[in-house]
Amino acid sequence: MRSSAKFSAAAVAAALALTTLTACGGDSSASGGEGGKVKIMVGGLDKVIYMPAMLTQRLGYFKAEGLKVQLLTEPAGVQATTSLVAGDVQGVVGFYDHTLDLQVKGKQVESVVQLAQAPGEVEVVSNKAAGELKSPKDFKGKKLGVTGLGSSTDFLTKYLAVDSGVQTSEFTPVAVGAGQTFISALKQGSIQGGMTTDPTVAQIVEQKIGKVLIDMRTPEGSKQALGGLYPSSSLYMNTDWVNGHKDTVQKLANAFVKTLKWMSTHSAEDIAAKMPSDYAQGGAKLYAEAIKSTLPMFTKDGVMPADGPATVERVLKAFNPNLKNATVDLKKTYTTEFVKKAG
Repeated sequence: MRSSAKFSAAAVAAALALTTLTACGGDSSASGGEGGKVKIMVGGLDKVIYMPAMLTQRLGYFKAEGLKVQLLTEPAGVQATTSLVAGDVQGVVGFYDHTLDLQVKGKQVESVVQLAQAPGEVEVVSNKAAGELKSPKDFKGKKLGVTGLGSSTDFLTKYLAVDSGVQTSEFTPVAVGAGQTFISALKQGSIQGGMTTDPTVAQIVEQKIGKVLIDMRTPEGSKQALGGLYPSSSLYMNTDWVNGHKDTVQKLANAFVKTLKWMSTHSAEDIAAKMPSDYAQGGAKLYAEAIKSTLPMFTKDGVMPADGPATVERVLKAFNPNLKNATVDLKKTYTTEFVKKAG
């Protein structure tokens, strides 16, 4: 009886989840674009760094452009990228750095809307390990949390280590996701520190289980840690699909740029009020504070920062053997065609 009840509960939960996703619109066609139907995978819908995706939908801007956008979610950007390459979705809201990584693997993907100019990421350390983990120089021998292996948090953690003289083989990245799974890993001591985003950062500090070690939520923080602006959150898509569906891509750009402009003229509290209530797991006030801390990372027009791609290339080549000796055509990793028309 107990096993049967558990099975029934799981089946109901799965059905509800499917219904929720289907309600967002979209179709089952891998090609997409027909009738304004587009599927977008987000590397964590409830993460503040990817907030413009859900906010655009909540503001009604997709609908105003005649689009039926289905927003899907994966806990890590690397999994979202896999969905794009497989043709399961037409776009990803994730980190721009994946476009460089994919190019050297023979996949042509480009950012069509650059949502952010800084990573929005934070390296945190547990209170228990704070005495021995004071900078990336102390990464050696530590277990450090990342959302997923091969994710952008993994990329940035490796760069911070190498830049401080620690080899990537001298510490252990641990895939712990974000939110409660990250927090639990920090509490239990299965990681001594790790890289995550808001609202997870705000909850860790609020619960007094850890503190901020490196803050890359602002352009200034990005420059200090990485030596320049690091374009991160973006809408990226397969180049062939973009070239074959320019009208749809333009409408997507129009919607996202409207959202970025709206965000730049509204308070964190206004933004929080528009988002789903269950995103504020630590409470409405803490969620608004998390948004306020992260807002500086976002662009106001969706345009790629001029020197941003070169910074990303330098960071990735510092530790990634696939990119180290490869030639990357940065001009093919992004386009400003659509956002400039939207602006």
